[in-house]
Amino acid sequence: MRVFVTGASGWIGSAAVDELVGAGHEVVGLARSDGSAAALEEKGVEVARGDLDDLDSLRVGASGAGGVVHLANKHDWANPAESDRAERAAVRTMADALEGTGRPFVVANALSGLVEGRPVVETDPSPAVGPGSDRGGSENLALDYAARGVRTVIARFAPSVHGAGDWGFVTWLVEAARRAGFSGYIGDGSTVWSAVHRSDAARLIRLGLEKAPAGSRLHVVAEEAVTTRAIAKAIGRALGVPVGSVDPGDASAHFGIVTGFFGTDLTATSAITRRTLGWTPSGPTLVADIAAGAYTP
Repeated sequence: MRVFVTGASGWIGSAAVDELVGAGHEVVGLARSDGSAAALEEKGVEVARGDLDDLDSLRVGASGAGGVVHLANKHDWANPAESDRAERAAVRTMADALEGTGRPFVVANALSGLVEGRPVVETDPSPAVGPGSDRGGSENLALDYAARGVRTVIARFAPSVHGAGDWGFVTWLVEAARRAGFSGYIGDGSTVWSAVHRSDAARLIRLGLEKAPAGSRLHVVAEEAVTTRAIAKAIGRALGVPVGSVDPGDASAHFGIVTGFFGTDLTATSAITRRTLGWTPSGPTLVADIAAGAYTP
């Protein structure tokens, strides 16, 4: 299959590209910089120059592909409304290009904000609806196209997609520990995160593209609940620094931008996903990755 991938040079996207190429797919990767383009070309991937604001490039890429994997996001933490606007416009543009074709459209989303008080399950709808909602309501927008001849597949990612080279949340926690001289957790450290190794995430993206039914919500989750205290302890051991509790009132000063995420339960099950696609995660756990030096080279 000829597959158009946005975010093709990113942390998850680059692994997904490798997985797709290894499975025999022809990949076209969206690249906004010379460096990203060069990295894709080294893999033998066709490059489409553009970004999420270049709707013409997205339209052409989607129209000429047998399937689309949308992983890019602006992640503009200083202006989330701009990220949401761009996400909605990009999803609508590519979905319009795929309408009536029956081709797969895999769209990334996060688990945050979906439900409170229990793990998220695949049957839980996203409450984000409309342009003013999180990610511009792109999950529900994309799912609307399942009734319009697009094989929409939503991939909801665990907050930690981990592995050597990760620059996400765990990296920020490690930097906070380095700055403070100790590895902290908020309160009693009972808050929990789901996690998945990058290689397992890439494999699930491919499986979803190849065979997930239209309207599917997939949970890219290997470990349902890793406590923040266990994460902090693993970081402390890896850095050789003490581990301790941080008062919730002092958490922002210690953890910075990641505070809101580290203090929130972000957990989900993936039983339906595993059963539907025969996906069995086999990569190392988050704590094992930290212990092996993935975040402290």
